[in-house]
Amino acid sequence: MNPAEIANYINAQRERFSQLEKRLSDPAIFTKQNEYREVSREHQKLSSLLKLYDRWNSAISEIKENEEIVKVEPDEEMRQMILSEIDKLKAETSEIENKVKIALIPPNPNDNRDIIVEIRPAAGGDEAALFVGELYRAYSKFAESKGWKCETLDFNAGTLGGIKEVVFSISGNDVYSYMKYEFGVHRVQRIPTTEAGGRIHTSTITIAVLPEAEEVEMEIKPDDLRFDYFRSSGPGGQNVNRTDSAVRVTHIPTGISVASQQEKSQHKNKAIAIRILRARLLESKQQEEATKQADSKRKQIGTGDRSERIRTYNFPQNRITDHRFGVSVFNIPGVMNGEFEPMFQAIMMADSERIINDLLVK
Repeated sequence: MNPAEIANYINAQRERFSQLEKRLSDPAIFTKQNEYREVSREHQKLSSLLKLYDRWNSAISEIKENEEIVKVEPDEEMRQMILSEIDKLKAETSEIENKVKIALIPPNPNDNRDIIVEIRPAAGGDEAALFVGELYRAYSKFAESKGWKCETLDFNAGTLGGIKEVVFSISGNDVYSYMKYEFGVHRVQRIPTTEAGGRIHTSTITIAVLPEAEEVEMEIKPDDLRFDYFRSSGPGGQNVNRTDSAVRVTHIPTGISVASQQEKSQHKNKAIAIRILRARLLESKQQEEATKQADSKRKQIGTGDRSERIRTYNFPQNRITDHRFGVSVFNIPGVMNGEFEPMFQAIMMADSERIINDLLVK
Protein backbone atom coordinates (compact mmCIF):
# COMPACT_ATOMS: atom_id res chain seq x y z
CA MET A 1 0.00 0.00 0.00
CA ASN A 2 1.89 3.08 -1.23
CA PRO A 3 0.79 6.76 -1.20
CA ALA A 4 0.13 6.82 -4.95
CA GLU A 5 -2.27 3.85 -4.74
CA ILE A 6 -4.07 5.40 -1.78
CA ALA A 7 -4.31 8.73 -3.63
CA ASN A 8 -5.91 7.03 -6.64
CA TYR A 9 -8.40 5.27 -4.40
CA ILE A 10 -9.19 8.53 -2.55
CA ASN A 11 -9.83 10.32 -5.87
CA ALA A 12 -12.37 7.64 -6.75
CA GLN A 13 -14.01 8.18 -3.37
CA ARG A 14 -14.22 11.94 -4.06
CA GLU A 15 -16.23 11.16 -7.18
CA ARG A 16 -18.45 8.86 -5.16
CA PHE A 17 -18.86 11.60 -2.53
CA SER A 18 -20.01 14.05 -5.22
CA GLN A 19 -22.57 11.53 -6.46
CA LEU A 20 -23.91 11.08 -2.93
CA GLU A 21 -24.22 14.84 -2.46
CA LYS A 22 -26.28 15.07 -5.65
CA ARG A 23 -28.57 12.29 -4.43
CA LEU A 24 -29.02 13.99 -1.06
CA SER A 25 -29.89 17.28 -2.80
CA ASP A 26 -32.77 15.58 -4.62
CA PRO A 27 -36.00 16.14 -2.60
CA ALA A 28 -37.36 12.81 -3.84
CA ILE A 29 -34.95 10.88 -1.61
CA PHE A 30 -36.77 12.05 1.52
CA THR A 31 -39.74 9.93 0.51
CA LYS A 32 -37.52 6.82 0.56
CA GLN A 33 -36.45 6.56 4.19
CA ASN A 34 -34.33 3.41 3.86
CA GLU A 35 -32.42 4.79 0.87
CA TYR A 36 -32.01 8.17 2.57
CA ARG A 37 -30.62 6.52 5.70
CA GLU A 38 -28.08 4.43 3.77
CA VAL A 39 -26.96 7.32 1.54
CA SER A 40 -26.60 9.60 4.57
CA ARG A 41 -24.46 7.07 6.41
CA GLU A 42 -22.15 6.56 3.43
CA HIS A 43 -21.97 10.33 2.83
CA GLN A 44 -21.01 10.94 6.47
CA LYS A 45 -18.35 8.23 6.43
CA LEU A 46 -16.78 9.50 3.20
CA SER A 47 -16.89 13.08 4.48
CA SER A 48 -14.86 12.06 7.53
CA LEU A 49 -12.44 10.07 5.39
CA LEU A 50 -11.79 12.94 2.97
CA LYS A 51 -11.26 15.46 5.78
CA LEU A 52 -8.78 13.14 7.47
CA TYR A 53 -6.95 12.47 4.22
CA ASP A 54 -6.73 16.18 3.36
CA ARG A 55 -5.37 17.00 6.82
CA TRP A 56 -2.87 14.15 6.49
CA ASN A 57 -1.61 15.51 3.16
CA SER A 58 -1.49 19.04 4.55
CA ALA A 59 0.63 17.94 7.51
CA ILE A 60 3.01 16.03 5.22
CA SER A 61 3.42 19.17 3.07
CA GLU A 62 4.10 21.28 6.16
CA ILE A 63 6.81 18.84 7.25
CA LYS A 64 8.53 19.08 3.86
CA GLU A 65 8.35 22.88 3.88
CA ASN A 66 9.79 23.10 7.38
CA GLU A 67 12.57 20.67 6.53
CA GLU A 68 13.58 22.91 3.64
CA ILE A 69 13.46 26.01 5.84
CA VAL A 70 15.56 24.48 8.61
CA LYS A 71 18.33 23.74 6.10
CA VAL A 72 18.90 27.44 5.45
CA GLU A 73 17.84 29.00 8.76
CA PRO A 74 20.92 30.63 10.34
CA ASP A 75 19.41 31.35 13.77
CA GLU A 76 19.89 28.37 16.10
CA GLU A 77 16.94 29.23 18.34
CA MET A 78 14.66 29.47 15.33
CA ARG A 79 16.05 26.18 14.00
CA GLN A 80 15.13 24.44 17.26
CA MET A 81 11.62 25.85 17.12
CA ILE A 82 11.16 24.56 13.56
CA LEU A 83 12.58 21.15 14.46
CA SER A 84 10.18 20.96 17.41
CA GLU A 85 7.30 21.79 15.07
CA ILE A 86 8.43 19.06 12.66
CA ASP A 87 8.38 16.50 15.49
CA LYS A 88 4.82 17.53 16.40
CA LEU A 89 3.71 17.29 12.77
CA LYS A 90 5.28 13.85 12.37
CA ALA A 91 3.46 12.61 15.45
CA GLU A 92 0.22 14.07 14.09
CA THR A 93 0.68 12.49 10.65
CA SER A 94 1.32 9.09 12.23
CA GLU A 95 -1.88 9.36 14.27
CA ILE A 96 -3.91 10.61 11.30
CA GLU A 97 -2.50 7.90 9.04
CA ASN A 98 -3.89 5.23 11.38
CA LYS A 99 -7.28 6.95 11.40
CA VAL A 100 -7.23 7.19 7.60
CA LYS A 101 -6.52 3.47 7.28
CA ILE A 102 -9.45 2.60 9.55
CA ALA A 103 -11.70 5.11 7.76
CA LEU A 104 -10.83 3.46 4.43
CA ILE A 105 -12.68 0.32 5.50
CA PRO A 106 -15.89 0.13 3.43
CA PRO A 107 -18.99 0.47 5.62
CA ASN A 108 -20.55 -2.76 6.79
CA PRO A 109 -24.35 -2.61 6.49
CA ASN A 110 -24.53 -3.72 10.14
CA ASP A 111 -22.07 -1.18 11.58
CA ASN A 112 -24.77 1.17 12.86
CA ARG A 113 -27.03 -1.54 14.19
CA ASP A 114 -27.57 -2.40 17.83
CA ILE A 115 -26.63 -5.97 18.70
CA ILE A 116 -27.59 -9.00 20.73
CA VAL A 117 -24.69 -10.95 22.25
CA GLU A 118 -24.93 -14.58 23.36
CA ILE A 119 -22.15 -16.09 25.53
CA ARG A 120 -22.07 -19.76 26.55
CA PRO A 121 -19.50 -22.20 27.98
CA ALA A 122 -18.17 -24.74 25.47
CA ALA A 123 -15.49 -26.96 27.02
CA GLY A 124 -14.08 -26.81 30.50
CA GLY A 125 -17.03 -27.13 32.86
CA ASP A 126 -17.16 -24.72 35.80
CA GLU A 127 -14.01 -22.91 34.69
CA ALA A 128 -15.60 -22.07 31.32
CA ALA A 129 -18.76 -20.88 33.08
CA LEU A 130 -16.67 -18.62 35.33
CA PHE A 131 -15.00 -17.07 32.29
CA VAL A 132 -18.41 -16.44 30.69
CA GLY A 133 -19.28 -14.35 33.73
CA GLU A 134 -15.97 -12.48 33.70
CA LEU A 135 -16.16 -11.66 30.00
CA TYR A 136 -19.81 -10.62 30.31
CA ARG A 137 -18.87 -8.16 33.06
CA ALA A 138 -15.90 -6.93 31.00
CA TYR A 139 -18.12 -6.21 27.98
CA SER A 140 -20.62 -4.44 30.26
CA LYS A 141 -17.87 -2.16 31.58
CA PHE A 142 -16.58 -1.50 28.06
CA ALA A 143 -20.11 -0.62 26.92
CA GLU A 144 -20.42 1.79 29.83
CA SER A 145 -17.11 3.45 28.93
CA LYS A 146 -18.37 3.98 25.34
CA GLY A 147 -21.68 5.43 26.48
CA TRP A 148 -23.58 2.41 25.17
CA LYS A 149 -26.64 0.89 26.82
CA CYS A 150 -26.37 -2.73 27.96
CA GLU A 151 -29.51 -4.74 28.78
CA THR A 152 -29.64 -8.34 30.01
CA LEU A 153 -32.20 -10.36 28.03
CA ASP A 154 -31.64 -13.86 29.39
CA PHE A 155 -29.45 -15.23 32.18
CA ASN A 156 -28.82 -18.74 33.47
CA ALA A 157 -26.56 -18.93 36.52
CA GLY A 158 -24.15 -21.81 37.03
CA THR A 159 -22.25 -23.07 40.05
CA LEU A 160 -19.31 -21.36 41.81
CA GLY A 161 -20.50 -17.97 40.55
CA GLY A 162 -20.27 -18.93 36.88
CA ILE A 163 -22.84 -18.43 34.12
CA LYS A 164 -24.27 -21.23 31.96
CA GLU A 165 -25.66 -18.77 29.45
CA VAL A 166 -26.15 -15.02 29.14
CA VAL A 167 -27.88 -13.08 26.37
CA PHE A 168 -27.75 -9.30 26.38
CA SER A 169 -28.24 -6.37 24.04
CA ILE A 170 -25.93 -3.40 23.47
CA SER A 171 -27.20 -0.24 21.82
CA GLY A 172 -25.32 2.91 20.83
CA ASN A 173 -23.15 4.44 18.13
CA ASP A 174 -20.87 2.06 16.15
CA VAL A 175 -21.64 -0.87 18.45
CA TYR A 176 -21.44 -3.54 15.74
CA SER A 177 -18.30 -2.05 14.18
CA TYR A 178 -16.48 -2.94 17.40
CA MET A 179 -18.25 -6.04 18.65
CA LYS A 180 -18.32 -7.86 15.31
CA TYR A 181 -14.75 -8.95 16.08
CA GLU A 182 -15.93 -11.00 19.09
CA PHE A 183 -17.91 -13.61 17.13
CA GLY A 184 -16.41 -17.09 17.59
CA VAL A 185 -14.68 -19.32 20.13
CA HIS A 186 -12.60 -17.74 22.90
CA ARG A 187 -10.06 -19.90 24.73
CA VAL A 188 -8.83 -19.23 28.26
CA GLN A 189 -5.69 -20.76 29.78
CA ARG A 190 -5.09 -20.31 33.50
CA ILE A 191 -4.72 -22.08 36.84
CA PRO A 192 -8.18 -22.49 38.42
CA THR A 193 -8.53 -21.53 42.08
CA THR A 194 -9.69 -25.10 42.75
CA GLU A 195 -6.52 -26.59 41.19
CA ALA A 196 -4.27 -27.68 44.06
CA GLY A 197 -1.48 -28.89 41.80
CA GLY A 198 -1.03 -25.55 40.03
CA ARG A 199 -1.72 -27.00 36.60
CA ILE A 200 -2.90 -24.75 33.77
CA HIS A 201 -6.45 -25.52 32.69
CA THR A 202 -7.73 -24.81 29.16
CA SER A 203 -11.40 -24.08 28.56
CA THR A 204 -13.44 -22.45 25.81
CA ILE A 205 -16.58 -20.36 25.46
CA THR A 206 -18.60 -19.36 22.41
CA ILE A 207 -19.77 -15.86 21.57
CA ALA A 208 -22.38 -14.92 18.99
CA VAL A 209 -22.86 -11.28 17.98
CA LEU A 210 -26.19 -10.76 16.23
CA PRO A 211 -27.11 -7.44 14.59
CA GLU A 212 -30.61 -6.47 15.67
CA ALA A 213 -33.30 -6.41 13.02
CA GLU A 214 -36.04 -3.84 12.71
CA GLU A 215 -39.58 -5.20 12.56
CA VAL A 216 -40.12 -3.62 9.13
CA GLU A 217 -37.11 -5.37 7.59
CA MET A 218 -37.59 -8.78 9.21
CA GLU A 219 -41.32 -9.37 9.24
CA ILE A 220 -42.40 -12.56 10.95
CA LYS A 221 -45.77 -14.07 10.11
CA PRO A 222 -47.71 -15.10 13.24
CA ASP A 223 -48.69 -18.39 11.58
CA ASP A 224 -44.98 -19.26 11.26
CA LEU A 225 -44.46 -19.23 15.03
CA ARG A 226 -45.08 -21.92 17.64
CA PHE A 227 -45.03 -20.97 21.32
CA ASP A 228 -44.35 -23.32 24.21
CA TYR A 229 -44.63 -22.24 27.83
CA PHE A 230 -42.84 -23.78 30.80
CA ARG A 231 -41.62 -22.99 34.29
CA SER A 232 -38.43 -21.03 34.76
CA SER A 233 -35.50 -22.88 36.30
CA GLY A 234 -33.38 -19.97 37.52
CA PRO A 235 -33.61 -17.12 40.01
CA GLY A 236 -36.53 -14.76 39.61
CA GLY A 237 -38.66 -14.54 42.73
CA GLN A 238 -41.76 -16.28 43.98
CA ASN A 239 -43.22 -17.03 40.55
CA VAL A 240 -40.27 -19.19 39.47
CA ASN A 241 -41.24 -22.87 39.26
CA ARG A 242 -44.86 -21.94 40.14
CA THR A 243 -46.14 -20.41 36.92
CA ASP A 244 -45.36 -21.11 33.28
CA SER A 245 -43.63 -17.75 32.75
CA ALA A 246 -40.79 -19.01 30.55
CA VAL A 247 -41.38 -18.96 26.79
CA ARG A 248 -39.91 -20.88 23.88
CA VAL A 249 -40.71 -19.64 20.38
CA THR A 250 -39.94 -21.70 17.28
CA HIS A 251 -39.86 -20.32 13.75
CA ILE A 252 -41.47 -23.23 11.91
CA PRO A 253 -40.06 -22.57 8.39
CA THR A 254 -36.44 -22.47 9.59
CA GLY A 255 -36.62 -24.51 12.78
CA ILE A 256 -34.83 -21.75 14.70
CA SER A 257 -35.88 -21.84 18.35
CA VAL A 258 -35.38 -19.28 21.15
CA ALA A 259 -36.25 -19.54 24.83
CA SER A 260 -36.47 -16.77 27.43
CA GLN A 261 -37.00 -17.05 31.17
CA GLN A 262 -35.30 -13.90 32.48
CA GLU A 263 -38.50 -12.06 33.44
CA LYS A 264 -41.28 -13.09 35.82
CA SER A 265 -43.82 -12.02 33.20
CA GLN A 266 -44.73 -14.44 30.42
CA HIS A 267 -45.56 -11.44 28.22
CA LYS A 268 -42.09 -9.90 28.70
CA ASN A 269 -40.34 -13.21 28.08
CA LYS A 270 -42.35 -13.63 24.89
CA ALA A 271 -41.27 -10.17 23.66
CA ILE A 272 -37.62 -10.92 24.46
CA ALA A 273 -37.75 -14.29 22.69
CA ILE A 274 -39.23 -12.74 19.53
CA ARG A 275 -36.59 -9.98 19.62
CA ILE A 276 -33.78 -12.55 19.77
CA LEU A 277 -35.48 -14.70 17.13
CA ARG A 278 -35.68 -11.73 14.77
CA ALA A 279 -31.93 -11.14 15.20
CA ARG A 280 -31.15 -14.80 14.52
CA LEU A 281 -33.30 -14.79 11.40
CA LEU A 282 -31.46 -11.69 10.14
CA GLU A 283 -28.14 -13.40 10.83
CA SER A 284 -29.30 -16.49 8.95
CA LYS A 285 -30.45 -14.38 6.00
CA GLN A 286 -27.16 -12.46 5.85
CA GLN A 287 -25.12 -15.66 6.06
CA GLU A 288 -27.07 -17.10 3.13
CA GLU A 289 -26.32 -13.98 1.10
CA ALA A 290 -22.65 -14.13 2.09
CA THR A 291 -22.46 -17.78 1.07
CA LYS A 292 -23.67 -16.87 -2.41
CA GLN A 293 -20.70 -14.49 -2.72
CA ALA A 294 -18.25 -16.82 -0.96
CA ASP A 295 -15.95 -17.27 -3.95
CA SER A 296 -15.18 -13.55 -4.02
CA LYS A 297 -14.72 -13.33 -0.26
CA ARG A 298 -12.26 -16.14 0.44
CA LYS A 299 -9.64 -13.60 1.51
CA GLN A 300 -11.67 -12.58 4.53
CA ILE A 301 -10.03 -13.33 7.85
CA GLY A 302 -12.13 -15.93 9.62
CA THR A 303 -15.35 -17.55 8.58
CA GLY A 304 -17.52 -16.04 11.27
CA ASP A 305 -18.45 -19.55 12.32
CA ARG A 306 -19.06 -20.13 16.01
CA SER A 307 -16.76 -23.16 15.93
CA GLU A 308 -13.75 -21.07 14.94
CA ARG A 309 -11.23 -20.30 17.70
CA ILE A 310 -10.49 -16.62 17.33
CA ARG A 311 -8.75 -15.60 20.54
CA THR A 312 -6.74 -16.96 23.47
CA TYR A 313 -6.55 -15.44 26.95
CA ASN A 314 -3.30 -16.74 28.48
CA PHE A 315 -3.39 -15.63 32.12
CA PRO A 316 0.06 -16.94 33.21
CA GLN A 317 1.68 -14.86 30.44
CA ASN A 318 -0.75 -11.92 30.80
CA ARG A 319 -1.28 -12.19 27.03
CA ILE A 320 -4.37 -11.99 24.83
CA THR A 321 -3.79 -13.15 21.25
CA ASP A 322 -6.22 -12.69 18.38
CA HIS A 323 -5.36 -15.51 15.98
CA ARG A 324 -7.12 -14.00 12.95
CA PHE A 325 -4.99 -10.86 12.84
CA GLY A 326 -1.83 -11.86 14.72
CA VAL A 327 -2.52 -9.19 17.34
CA SER A 328 -1.36 -9.62 20.96
CA VAL A 329 -1.85 -7.35 23.95
CA PHE A 330 -0.34 -7.81 27.39
CA ASN A 331 -2.95 -6.47 29.79
CA ILE A 332 -5.43 -9.12 30.86
CA PRO A 333 -6.37 -7.33 34.13
CA GLY A 334 -7.16 -4.16 32.19
CA VAL A 335 -9.16 -5.94 29.48
CA MET A 336 -11.14 -7.90 32.07
CA ASN A 337 -11.95 -4.52 33.60
CA GLY A 338 -13.43 -3.34 30.30
CA GLU A 339 -10.33 -1.79 28.72
CA PHE A 340 -10.84 -3.30 25.25
CA GLU A 341 -10.09 -0.14 23.25
CA PRO A 342 -6.32 -0.72 22.64
CA MET A 343 -6.98 -4.29 21.49
CA PHE A 344 -9.86 -3.26 19.24
CA GLN A 345 -7.77 -0.48 17.69
CA ALA A 346 -4.94 -2.93 16.93
CA ILE A 347 -7.42 -5.39 15.40
CA MET A 348 -9.10 -2.65 13.34
CA MET A 349 -5.70 -1.51 12.05
CA ALA A 350 -4.78 -5.04 10.99
CA ASP A 351 -8.20 -5.54 9.41
CA SER A 352 -7.99 -2.21 7.56
CA GLU A 353 -4.58 -3.12 6.12
CA ARG A 354 -6.02 -6.35 4.73
CA ILE A 355 -9.13 -4.69 3.33
CA ILE A 356 -7.23 -1.78 1.80
CA ASN A 357 -4.77 -4.13 0.12
CA ASP A 358 -7.73 -6.04 -1.34
CA LEU A 359 -9.28 -2.79 -2.56
CA LEU A 360 -6.12 -1.49 -4.17
CA VAL A 361 -5.42 -4.64 -6.18
CA LYS A 362 -8.90 -4.66 -7.73
